[in-house]
Amino acid sequence: VQLVESGGGSVQAGGSARLTCVGSGYINRRYSRGWLRQAPGKEHEGVAAIYTGDGSTHYADSVKGRFAVSQDNAKNTVYLQMNGLKPEDTAMYYCAAGFTPTKTSVLAAENFLYWGQGTQVTVS
Repeated sequence: VQLVESGGGSVQAGGSARLTCVGSGYINRRYSRGWLRQAPGKEHEGVAAIYTGDGSTHYADSVKGRFAVSQDNAKNTVYLQMNGLKPEDTAMYYCAAGFTPTKTSVLAAENFLYWGQGTQVTVS
């Protein structure tokens, strides 16, 4: 399984960016797909995810109303649309896939088995 992110870069505060994650190889259909981020000196934080059990989307409180996660199963691709970006959104963003036992834990980093290499988003 390989996950490749793209779309990061430098953005002005209040601006938007769209991250794309293309998956290849066998990705179990039972895996949830998500986006996590890590700022310097901080732990990985689950940002947004799609729970495979019912297709519901879930967001960290810090990004609710600003970020939107979606997927195109035919293209094995997951997107993260980020609007109203803030300097505190600056981080390395990772695409990930893994089995999530319940939707309440869909943002937990430890549930994700496969990770991309990350794409940097810098907001100033």
